[in-house]
Amino acid sequence: MYNKKPNGSRITKNRIRKGETNMLKVKFSGKEHAVEEGTRVVELVEKKDRKNLVVCRVGAQVKELNYRLSAKNDGMEISLLNLNNAEAGRAYRASLSYIVAMAFYRIYPEVPIRFSYNISRSIACQALTKNFNMSRAVEAITAEVGRIIAADLPIERVTVTIEEAAEIYKKFHLDDKIEILKYRPENTVHLYKCGEYYNYLYSYMVPSTGCIHNYTITPYSPGIIIQYPRHDLDANIPEFEEEATYCKALQRAYDRAIKTKTQTVCDINRKIDDGKTLEFVQMCEARHSRQLAELGDMIEKHIEEVRLIAIAGPSSSGKTTFCNRLRIELLSRGIDPVTISLDDYYFEKERICALQGKPRDQLDLEHIDCLDIELFNKDLFDLINGEEVTLPRFNFKLDRREAGKTIRLGQNVPVIIEGIHALNEKLTHSIPKHQKFKIYIAPHTQLNMDNHTPLSITNTRLVRRIVRDMNFRNCPAAATIDMWQSVRNGEFRWIYPHQETADYVFDSSLGYELCVLKKQAMAALMKIEAADPQYLVANRLIKILKYFREIENEAIIPCNSLVREFIGGSCFNV
Repeated sequence: MYNKKPNGSRITKNRIRKGETNMLKVKFSGKEHAVEEGTRVVELVEKKDRKNLVVCRVGAQVKELNYRLSAKNDGMEISLLNLNNAEAGRAYRASLSYIVAMAFYRIYPEVPIRFSYNISRSIACQALTKNFNMSRAVEAITAEVGRIIAADLPIERVTVTIEEAAEIYKKFHLDDKIEILKYRPENTVHLYKCGEYYNYLYSYMVPSTGCIHNYTITPYSPGIIIQYPRHDLDANIPEFEEEATYCKALQRAYDRAIKTKTQTVCDINRKIDDGKTLEFVQMCEARHSRQLAELGDMIEKHIEEVRLIAIAGPSSSGKTTFCNRLRIELLSRGIDPVTISLDDYYFEKERICALQGKPRDQLDLEHIDCLDIELFNKDLFDLINGEEVTLPRFNFKLDRREAGKTIRLGQNVPVIIEGIHALNEKLTHSIPKHQKFKIYIAPHTQLNMDNHTPLSITNTRLVRRIVRDMNFRNCPAAATIDMWQSVRNGEFRWIYPHQETADYVFDSSLGYELCVLKKQAMAALMKIEAADPQYLVANRLIKILKYFREIENEAIIPCNSLVREFIGGSCFNV
């Protein structure tokens, strides 16, 4: 029963045999082609060129190269996407993970493995069998991966019922995938077949194993690190960087997920199904409170030398709520910090135009040189040294700086700054490093759909932002998705290079949050139609969110919760 072909394939063969096949016209490689209905896109490509391909674009939508053309594709343009494309990069990464999982099953069929996102933009793989020696297995796994790729085996998408999928997963010891099937709203399941192996990684796949040609597999305790080409690095594999601070944060998140039994979507859904929603929410919130207490202890211990608290993190990390709660934590210890807004130190647009040599509509307003760094440092220096300072206030309506409030710091009163450049030493060069306390905030969830499919932290932040933009900025999901890549580009340029300098990494994830965000996010995403350019991202998020149980009673969420920043009802907005 495991050799079933997709329904579309079977129907097409019947029509060809009866002479009833329709002809389609598509545009490919700058030319118009007449093809039979049911033709796979990969068949339009010369065989010698197929191994360098990943996915394609049919009309406005990204599709697999094994996608079969139908009447709805008549007249559409087809283009091939290489590893410089983000969606191609995702498919390549998932296909490589699929092959690694397949290699493990061939050599160690009784050993379950778990993939997770790791430092240096890589994938970590750990064996879940106690005392399994991964270092001894690396050589055999690497060799088997090489054999699978060299064989250039087809990777076929098949459709089966939920019952059939459960039977297949049982055969391949994928019990974690069986459990999540009960949360799937559809009656059928898509799987990928390669030889006699079956698996599914919630992603498009390359047409055959031979399309994977660039990767590294390296021992890295307690497992292995898998690196792959990055679309944003011109399809190159980044040099591996030992990011100790970030690595510790991820390890803490991983260990905590094990202790609290929140490793997978099923773990989270089970807490809701068991009627433990309230205690689950409170448990997650208690972790935030504990982190704030740790921060308070650290700052209080060094309050005589800490003059500046700098906070930075990527979009939708919850910085606003965090700053409010940190201030309250410090107030409870008799510390009354002063907050200075970096926005008040922006140059006027004309000055920025002159600095960047660009017209207003092409300015990079995230660039650090848009800030008056010298004035900012002078004000900080004077404040920290007991001087009275009149702070600026930027009038964005008039596009000019005006005089703001005049302040003088009391004894042991630190200054708090928050913003994209807060951890950048260039911004605060007049303040000695030992007088700064740097905090990096971001969700560091180590949550998986199942053992082979880690949930992207970036996707969690995007869901947060979609809900927030819809609630507070009158911005539809499509517009948020459109601007997201630009936001990400700014993060890679201005935030991530400085995260390793942080004295404390605050994990802003909340294990229950997608159960709360789901309702509003799904409603917003469902408004995006299949022909819209944002559909691919919207559909990817829907495929994740649909598996989560909903928490409908928002009253159980504390008013000072970080998630309130996105869904509304925060006490800090009163």
